[in-house]
Amino acid sequence: MGDRSAQWRETWQLRAAFAARLSAMYGREVPAYTTLVEVSREVNEDVLRERGADAERLGAIGRVTAERHGAIRVGTPAELQQVGRVFGALGMRPVGFYDLREAATSAVPVVSTAFRPVAGDELARNPFRVFTSLLTPADPRFFDDDLRGRLEGFLGARELFPPELLALADRAEAEQGLGGGDAERFLQLAVGVFELSGEPVDRAWYETLERVSAVAADIGGVRSTHINHLTPRVLDIDELYRRMTGRGIEMIDAIQGPPRWDGPDVLLRQTSFRALDEPRPMRQPDGSVVPGALRVRFGEVEARGIALTRRGRARYDELLSRVDATAAEAARAATSVTAAARADIARDLWPTRFPRTEHALAEQGLAHFTYHAVADRPRDGRTPPPDLPGLLRDGWVRADPVVYEDFLPRSAAGIFQSNLDDSGARKGDGKGAEEGPSATATAAAYDSDWLSGAVGRDVLDPFALYEAQQSRSLADVARALHLDLPPGPTSSPSD
Repeated sequence: MGDRSAQWRETWQLRAAFAARLSAMYGREVPAYTTLVEVSREVNEDVLRERGADAERLGAIGRVTAERHGAIRVGTPAELQQVGRVFGALGMRPVGFYDLREAATSAVPVVSTAFRPVAGDELARNPFRVFTSLLTPADPRFFDDDLRGRLEGFLGARELFPPELLALADRAEAEQGLGGGDAERFLQLAVGVFELSGEPVDRAWYETLERVSAVAADIGGVRSTHINHLTPRVLDIDELYRRMTGRGIEMIDAIQGPPRWDGPDVLLRQTSFRALDEPRPMRQPDGSVVPGALRVRFGEVEARGIALTRRGRARYDELLSRVDATAAEAARAATSVTAAARADIARDLWPTRFPRTEHALAEQGLAHFTYHAVADRPRDGRTPPPDLPGLLRDGWVRADPVVYEDFLPRSAAGIFQSNLDDSGARKGDGKGAEEGPSATATAAAYDSDWLSGAVGRDVLDPFALYEAQQSRSLADVARALHLDLPPGPTSSPSD
């Protein structure tokens, strides 16, 4: 067992310290990120003054202000397994499988998961998350046999995570913390891994991968990794977008995710400022090193809503398809559809499938809540009804929304695409990639089970986590109200 002195840092304290140090480092490297954090804080303070307790419906202001998610990219299952060890030391487990190869029209040859805390008390202490993407060189739609072999050889020869860091990570996970100098050394090494390297970039190799995808080049074209972006949480993302633009920061064209409307906020809305040119030394084919620049890092911001159930998520996905179809029809009648026009289409369609109140979301089983028996309900001699809608309607039970802690693949891909100089191309998609024998090849079978094997840890199902949290609260309600069975939501007649 390690030293449990006064300097001992528990798992969550390591996680909070890592997130804070990573944020400070990224702010030094990307000053516009510091501006984003400042504006987020200003907006949150204004929203808190205007809305009072309602502003904290989805998280106390202390949590929201400290909240961050990061994004990193790695190239091999071995690197992903090592990432899992580092984040395991911070109490972060892989949750969700995201296939960004299919999430948007442009080529994003990665599959992803998110490392995050899963227990409610751990999320409340510090909800740091890292969206972690893994390159997919076995997908013949992006990489032919020759390029795949060269890429896997390059990736196999590099070392991203020093053995000392991994040894400390394993100890921290086993002992649920580290003490004194070991904790400090672990934090120094862990943050250092994600700093931007000053090592020269092989221009020819980088450009070879860039013809497939800028993301592929960012992952496999260099001998290091880095934090790709850090994301504060804001309570009014539309206002933040306006204020950042007013400060002269160039934002991407749209806010990704559900539209702004007058009903409950659900899932996740995201936007970012555009990636900036950053100086990087470039090694030429003749061996000389010349000044260059790459554009790979940006500053993202998010607004989190209520976690949807599987039924609610199906409605959301259906609405995205309807927005796509309506926008495509509008585009046929005009030269293009702007981001603003598309947002208007989404806003018009949203109320056709989503109710305007939290109670209706709960009653129809569209979103997740924790339920609590109301202890001070006036006594009127009636017995509690056996169904959840009745319990909510008659004031027996209070519903508190469950925060959506995860990500949306289409939104993530949209953010990636909006910050790339070139969207890349799959073979055979008509965007300029070389045609060849693999032009009609099918996608390699990357899925959640495959990713669990790659990381060496079970990739958890986010729906199952939310369902378990809600079910525990309903069981508590049943015991408190002496019901035979836990109540549950009703099915919506429109399903």
